[in-house]
Amino acid sequence: MTGHHHHEHSGTGLIEAARGALLAADEQWTDMRADVFSALAGQTRPVSAYDVADRVTATRGKRVAANSVYRILDLFVRTNLARRIESANAYVANPHPGCRHDCMFLICDACGSATHVDDDRLAATLHEAAQRAGFAEVRPVIELRGICAHCSGEGITPRVEAIDSPGSSV
Repeated sequence: MTGHHHHEHSGTGLIEAARGALLAADEQWTDMRADVFSALAGQTRPVSAYDVADRVTATRGKRVAANSVYRILDLFVRTNLARRIESANAYVANPHPGCRHDCMFLICDACGSATHVDDDRLAATLHEAAQRAGFAEVRPVIELRGICAHCSGEGITPRVEAIDSPGSSV
């Protein structure tokens, strides 16, 4: 797999890198945006806007609306500070906010973890296919679901959601 060589930020270094990237994008780094990013960056798994709102509410001591958090998360995705896990309507902090690239996620159906994967060759192939089909400014959304190494090693079974299909009794 071909990937980028970049520095993975964490802790206060990640928050400072995110602040710098947002300012470089000519956006403001407000107290609320800092609180939302801190709440998101402090998670080990993808979280919803409601989860982030609950954490920011606890930090601030006053209720924070999920709609406000959604707007901030959308800004973070547009400015490359966060990634959206489309299939779960959840978000993760981007550990390298200064690096723009397409990414893929491997999502565990047992524990819900999301592993970020960079593959320049696959991304280039997808962009070339889109260009041949007449598309411009594509944003690939690639999410592969399965069981992570930890869960498969522990014998943990996936959470199964009922799928309504012809002939099912759901």
